[in-house]
Amino acid sequence: MLVGVAGVFGWRAWRARRERLARAALIASVSVEHVRDMLVPDGNGGTLHLDHLLLTPRGLLVLDMRDAVGNVFGSDAMTEWTVMDGARRYTFPNPQAALYDRLAAVKALAGEIPVEGRIVFTRRAGFPKGLPRLTLREDSLAGDLLMGERSLAERAVEPWRETWRQLCAQLRPSSFSGVG
Repeated sequence: MLVGVAGVFGWRAWRARRERLARAALIASVSVEHVRDMLVPDGNGGTLHLDHLLLTPRGLLVLDMRDAVGNVFGSDAMTEWTVMDGARRYTFPNPQAALYDRLAAVKALAGEIPVEGRIVFTRRAGFPKGLPRLTLREDSLAGDLLMGERSLAERAVEPWRETWRQLCAQLRPSSFSGVG
């Protein structure tokens, strides 16, 4: 019995590690450079957590990762979104407001670099009524944020490199490690 329990925990740990590595590879494929689990100054003496901040040919991209299991029901106008997984049901605050706060904090440090953001749900979430604005599923990330040929992308971000370095110097590592 003990071997069976250890096997289940080992399998779950292996699967979680595999998912983290696949997610890291995916994020690397849509960015020239990126940082993960960082704190950005919020402009009011506090900080906000960034799951991922990417330097892409389109500018900076803030990714908020969400791991929900089941069908997610949410919209731009709803204050709470609902997740339903069989008999299990729970709500959470609309993540768009927090994303807007993160975008404002990054924009304050980004200079002339354009800044965008997305809320990215893992593959375990479904959206039967459609995706709200600024929301993606992880499996569509590469297609929606196609970077193109890496050497061209590297050249495209060259004018922003110094600002990127300065921005990254103002970030602090976070002890929080969520989905990403």
